[in-house]
Amino acid sequence: MTSKPHPDGTGETAGAKFAAGRNIALKLPADHYAETLSFYRDVLGFPVEIRDPMTAIVTFGPIRLWLDQVPGLGQPELWLEIETDDVKAASRRLAAAGIDRADAIEPLPEKLDGFWVRSPAGMVHLIAAIGG
Repeated sequence: MTSKPHPDGTGETAGAKFAAGRNIALKLPADHYAETLSFYRDVLGFPVEIRDPMTAIVTFGPIRLWLDQVPGLGQPELWLEIETDDVKAASRRLAAAGIDRADAIEPLPEKLDGFWVRSPAGMVHLIAAIGG
């Protein structure tokens, strides 16, 4: 079941509105992290906030591109954020469509109202309350 997108770019389905979030995470193997950080910061000149030795946030236009070093990861992964106005309704809608929650992917901050899922292609998505 699909719905027509709203003019504002959101999709409304079964009591929950979905919209693209502004956070994208690029999960990187340890041997790619420093070079990738240097590419965005030094080569392209994008503003970068270093959060800790394994995490940086690149200002990528209106997007916050999180560079996360993940020990043991074999290849880079791109994770996307989807915002919703109703996290519980979103969970029900996705479950009804056969999309299982994947909460074990990574712990969420205690104050963040959301959960993880994988798209049918295996891409990780954070489903989070708007303004999460």
